[in-house]
Amino acid sequence: MLPRVDAVFRFRGRAITATDVAQIRALVAAQPAASRSALARQVCELWQWRQPNGVLRDGVCRSLLVLLHRAGHIDLPPGRIQAPSPERTRRPPPLIQVDTTPVQVPLRALRPLEFRQVRRTPEEPLCHSLLAQYHYLGHVRPVGEHLKYVVYAQGRPIACFVWSSAPRHLGPRDRFIGWTPELRRRHLHLIAYNPRYLILPWVHVPHLASHLLGRMATVLMHDWPRLYGHPLYFLETFVDPTRFRGTCYRAANWILLGRTTGRGKWDFTHRPNRPIKDVLGYPLIPRFRQLLAGGRG
Repeated sequence: MLPRVDAVFRFRGRAITATDVAQIRALVAAQPAASRSALARQVCELWQWRQPNGVLRDGVCRSLLVLLHRAGHIDLPPGRIQAPSPERTRRPPPLIQVDTTPVQVPLRALRPLEFRQVRRTPEEPLCHSLLAQYHYLGHVRPVGEHLKYVVYAQGRPIACFVWSSAPRHLGPRDRFIGWTPELRRRHLHLIAYNPRYLILPWVHVPHLASHLLGRMATVLMHDWPRLYGHPLYFLETFVDPTRFRGTCYRAANWILLGRTTGRGKWDFTHRPNRPIKDVLGYPLIPRFRQLLAGGRG
């Protein structure tokens, strides 16, 4: 339920006022034949609502328009694209078979290692397939800014990474950095979250997991600004302590920041409703705290 629109409220980091809602009503009234997507783009242009790389936040804006429509504050034209059925959206990715011959060699025998960014490339389905088959959480569909990697050794895939936009509310991280709500809103895009890390189960190479994490940090610092137009200063992830100790992250100098509350972002009961996880973080530069909590992002 949306708050009253005669008071300021926030939606995905933006303050929305009664004046904003009036502007949207005027746009809709002036163009009754415009699609919801077209209206969202026009609202973004009017408000200069853009991602750090300059791209319009039209996807986020469409969600705002739908919320206002459902709450009765505006009247949108009917949607032109039917949402896919839950069965279709939950369908697992096609399985791709790879060489599963065991890899049991010293780390130096695998080199050189190749990190391929596969999002929006012909290799992206391979990443999806490997995660679906071999990661205990399965395939992930990240939202917002994100990159996907397959790591190769001698032409064979040995590992996968997925990186995405960071969760908005994360107490241990916010306290570690020294964030106020306003600083978090301004600088959250300077953090990347690691929702999936997989080393394929037939790969048994001592010290490989922590080595890949160290290499991955350097690769991300180069690739993320090139695609999204802003740097990264910090990485974070969750580890389920009932399953893992997070040894490879700790060996790669990641820092234990604390534990989640187990409530999730849509909690209304203030009681745990999902597994409590360790929160680990990795500063990418020595001045990370100054830039995230005091500097300009």
